[in-house]
Amino acid sequence: MPRIIGVDIPGNKRVEYALRYIYGVGPTKALEIITKARVPRELKANDLTDEHVKAISGILQNEVLVEGDLRRMVAGNIRRLQSINNYRGVRHRRNLPVHGQRTKTNARTRKGRKLTVGAIRDKTQRRLAAN
Repeated sequence: MPRIIGVDIPGNKRVEYALRYIYGVGPTKALEIITKARVPRELKANDLTDEHVKAISGILQNEVLVEGDLRRMVAGNIRRLQSINNYRGVRHRRNLPVHGQRTKTNARTRKGRKLTVGAIRDKTQRRLAAN
């Protein structure tokens, strides 16, 4: 299991698919990286030489925004939208779908479990009675 920029990539997969386990590397970016590093496409990740790993790591560190830096940038963008009370920021703050999906039905993943009105009232009353 090779380790590239702090991420263990699966060794039994081809390099172009194994690189996708790195946050920020998709299909197109993975192909660009292996062509720049001159790694054969059919090579498995376990069969990478040290030179190949160094070349891939160098490209990822210098030319592509991945992992922690990318996560920080995305989180900062979301915080900025929330701070200026942008519509998308408000949707993020309320944990609702952001990209215009319908919410009358089919938003359970983002909204969480269904709670009936009575259940909310009972939960509040129980909390107040406990205090």
